[in-house]
Amino acid sequence: MLAAGPSHAQEEARAANPAQPAAAQDEAQEVSAAEEIVVTGFRSSLAQAVQLKRNEIAFRDSIVAEDIGKFPEANVADSMQRIPGVILSRDGGSGTNEGQRVEIRGLGADFVVTTLNGAPVRTTSAGSVGSSSRAFNYDVFPSELFGRVDVYKSPLAHLEEGGIGGNVDLQTPRPFDSAGRVIRYTAQYNYNSQSKEWRPRGSLVLSDTWGNFGALFGVAYAKTVNERSGFQSTGGYNSSALGRRPYYSTAANPVPPNTSGPFQFELNLNSPLANFGNLTRSQVENALLPRFYRVYTSNTERERLGFVGSLQYKSSRFEASFDGIYSKLTDQMDEFTFGVPVRSTRTAPGTTDLPGRGSNSGIIPLDVKIDQYNNLYGRFGNTSLLTESFFRDFETEFKYGVARGVYTISDSLIVSAQAAISESDAWQSGNRIVSNIYGVETTYDPTVDVTYPTISSPVDFTDTRLYRDPSLGFGLQREIDEVKSVRGAIDWTVADSGDSSIAFKLGGSYVSSTKERTSQDGSALGRARALPNGGTFASNPTGVFQNMDPFLQYGTLANGGNSGYPSNFATFSRAFVMDTLAANVSNRAAPRQLNATYQAEETVKSAFFETSFKLPIAGHELRGNAGIRYSDTRTDIDNYTNAGGTFSPTNRKGGYENFLPSVSLAFDLTSKLVLRGAMGQTLTRAALNDIAGSIVVPNAFNAAVTVGNPNLRPQIATTYDAALEWYFAPGGLLSVGVFKKDIVDRPTAVIEDIPFAQAGLDASFFSCAAFGGPTTPCTLDQINALTNGNPLIRRTIVQNAESLELKGVEVAYQQNFTFLPEPFDGLGLTSSFTVIDQNQKGLDFNFVLTNGDVIQLQTVPDYTYSITGFYEKGPFSLRGSYNYRAKTGGGQRNSGNNEINYFAPQGYLDATVSYKINDLVELRVDALNITNENAFNYFENPQQPNNRVHRDNSFFNGTTIAFGVRGRF
Repeated sequence: MLAAGPSHAQEEARAANPAQPAAAQDEAQEVSAAEEIVVTGFRSSLAQAVQLKRNEIAFRDSIVAEDIGKFPEANVADSMQRIPGVILSRDGGSGTNEGQRVEIRGLGADFVVTTLNGAPVRTTSAGSVGSSSRAFNYDVFPSELFGRVDVYKSPLAHLEEGGIGGNVDLQTPRPFDSAGRVIRYTAQYNYNSQSKEWRPRGSLVLSDTWGNFGALFGVAYAKTVNERSGFQSTGGYNSSALGRRPYYSTAANPVPPNTSGPFQFELNLNSPLANFGNLTRSQVENALLPRFYRVYTSNTERERLGFVGSLQYKSSRFEASFDGIYSKLTDQMDEFTFGVPVRSTRTAPGTTDLPGRGSNSGIIPLDVKIDQYNNLYGRFGNTSLLTESFFRDFETEFKYGVARGVYTISDSLIVSAQAAISESDAWQSGNRIVSNIYGVETTYDPTVDVTYPTISSPVDFTDTRLYRDPSLGFGLQREIDEVKSVRGAIDWTVADSGDSSIAFKLGGSYVSSTKERTSQDGSALGRARALPNGGTFASNPTGVFQNMDPFLQYGTLANGGNSGYPSNFATFSRAFVMDTLAANVSNRAAPRQLNATYQAEETVKSAFFETSFKLPIAGHELRGNAGIRYSDTRTDIDNYTNAGGTFSPTNRKGGYENFLPSVSLAFDLTSKLVLRGAMGQTLTRAALNDIAGSIVVPNAFNAAVTVGNPNLRPQIATTYDAALEWYFAPGGLLSVGVFKKDIVDRPTAVIEDIPFAQAGLDASFFSCAAFGGPTTPCTLDQINALTNGNPLIRRTIVQNAESLELKGVEVAYQQNFTFLPEPFDGLGLTSSFTVIDQNQKGLDFNFVLTNGDVIQLQTVPDYTYSITGFYEKGPFSLRGSYNYRAKTGGGQRNSGNNEINYFAPQGYLDATVSYKINDLVELRVDALNITNENAFNYFENPQQPNNRVHRDNSFFNGTTIAFGVRGRF
């Protein structure tokens, strides 16, 4: 396999060898040799990564060619989770079960800067399209197109600013990484145990050199089908005693804020049919029910196509290349839900509504129990059933090109430059039909299986004649990122006597990035579409249900052995929604939603100066790097603001300057023991959505909006790092490190309830369900009627207010067990363990119980670890990796029920078995998520016994197994 081409920053360092610190020449030659070798095994790739770490002055970890390409990861993010302090975020939006983003040392993906061959890039994918964050989605790219990844955890003056968590540099291969002709290929067939579908995956890389010229071309293609199923509460748990409190406070009926729980409802305890059994009325009305008790399932077909290319010239004094990447990622997601809505159910005295609908929807407990966790379950009357047929499409197209050159003027002076451009064009659409069955009896029992609970009823869920009141919602969001960058540097070795040296690096960069976000809603056009059997969706509801199918579109669901879990129910097909109702055609024909449309341009001019040195101290080598980076950031935002019910174009400009110093030291205590330390300052710029957004409605079923703040300042961090590293054997490492980050100007969400009129939005942005009514589009008159003429809306605006202190310990251990007798001398182990402690200042980062007790949430995992065991002996190879992250706290706002939202701990086991017949053919089997991990979040009350039973989004994603062949010639 080809080793990776180095990043621009590293190429500058490598090219400027004479100017580098202490034995800069020798050190650089070691690095260069490590970069240019051909990696022939997993063990060799780990040894190469250890050598790169050993030679670095700052805190850097690397993953090299074999480690990425020969492990079963679908993309590069999956590989990085084995680096100490790196936490993987898997794709929860489209259910592909792939790694999507990375977090470093407890800070989210927005705190990580990603570069391609040293050039800053942005891209997004799947469910994150439209979020307008600064995070980078790695699942856009096939892992086969990269040869090396460097993760920098401490700041250096020549690195792009913006990553308080760290910097990740992805490096693509070039022809001279392995001189001569090289052809390598992979061919696989993937199987997912949940979807029971097979799909292909393959790659081909061709590279050759002719004298001083070389060319490389690569292509990778993959298809997968992933299915998941389980349970959703869609937003927490509440009791009737809390839920019956008015959400809206009035002079006649004042209600303390945040005391009605996460949603409103009231059980009909006065019905003559109500039966409490052995329970008291107080016990029943204070027990908990989920917002919905419903089935959730999705089936996602993912297709990814990627190309990489490089033209390179290399002589003894001059080296240049043109490198490019193209990738296209598409997801087609069919999503279905079925269950009982508890939210907004209540019975008003004297109502004339039919049972189960409108104001006659109060749920009646007929035969109920309460478990040890205060869950109310059993048989209920006057319930309604709600089903969704939801079809989502996601697409990201990414293009990147860079021209770069390095000219060695003399042994002490090197000039380097590059210019790069990238574009990411991503869109997602969500199109659904909602249907209802009213006034039925249902049974809910989570004690049988918390992921596959009993949700049953005497009615036939597949009988399309029972469904009423169809409604639809269509929408499309698009996010385009364009980044242009130019960078240059001069490396000058001032002096180099062998034992000591000093060098300077001077450079600058210009980065212009533009983000454009648009949103369109084709619901009105969809409701006007003609049906095959006459009329339109809006005018002929009976005709709508004549197009409903009496089955789930992709077959009967797994039920975990519980026959009471609905494994089949009536649904609409993708063809009906996307073709007959022309959902995306309607979306693209609809006018832009000006409240969610903007363009933000950000220009950053930077300059940096570094000095590197090497000094002998009592026979031991001290290497160091000190520098400062100056950056000038200017923003130019075009969006729309509401004035008198009309949106008008608005332009806002802003900017700020920063000086960011950094120092790194590495001291060789012995030939095998290195003491390393660093400190510096860096920044992370505010999320563009928080800056440029006008007024955004995250969910039409919640009376809440978010508002942008163009005056947000960047977060500034002062970072400290120290580590002791023992390189006790070839390829062996034992290291213990500590780190601390003091972050100021943390953005915090300020949440307040304001009159609906002040939000400046039309009522049509919301469903009546957001104000306690039915799940239909609303008018202002309806909203006023539902709220007694006093509609409120919850507004969230982000402001600089808080500070955060992060502290942690990282431990890494790697060893080849060559000391064992044959055949066990082929064994080896690489592992890491990270502990993180956070101290967040400000109530917005704490959870305050109703009795006044304060719970400080750990919004990052307390600890994470990764263990990879491997065996390589002759043609046989076996590898297994287990990656674990502890639970993390979710939202900090207490709505009155004292339930804290947590993301459950997760551990994923992956493995590879291969047998190499010869260089041309290697047989292999890869397996991901072998244990079929149950991914979920849950709600916990510190005042009551809990066992992660108040669940939400509790799913199984299945195991993916790939059978294939790979080779090189």
